Amino acid sequence: MRNLRMKKKGAGLITGLVVSIAALVIAVIISFVIVNTLDDASLLTANSAQANATTRLIANYTAGIDNVSSKLPTVLLVAAVVLILGVLAILWATYSKMNMGGGGASL
Repeated sequence: MRNLRMKKKGAGLITGLVVSIAALVIAVIISFVIVNTLDDASLLTANSAQANATTRLIANYTAGIDNVSSKLPTVLLVAAVVLILGVLAILWATYSKMNMGGGGASL
């Protein structure tokens, strides 16, 4: 029963990480579609204050996405390290449980 709980915890960590990354990708795609739709709508006349504001908004949004994407490898590296440490902790706990009942040689 305990091993089943530990497996579920490990799977929950991986599932949560995958779902979070997928949600981030979907949110960025949706925001790109919205900004592109606003840009292509041609609802605003050229050189109006609203058109200039929209242009600046799109430029700032693009710069922000570039900034986030430059940090994404670091975030994924941290997530991978946390995942590896979690797997090692689960392996160590399993190893410790297996050695508690045995009286054989130790490492």
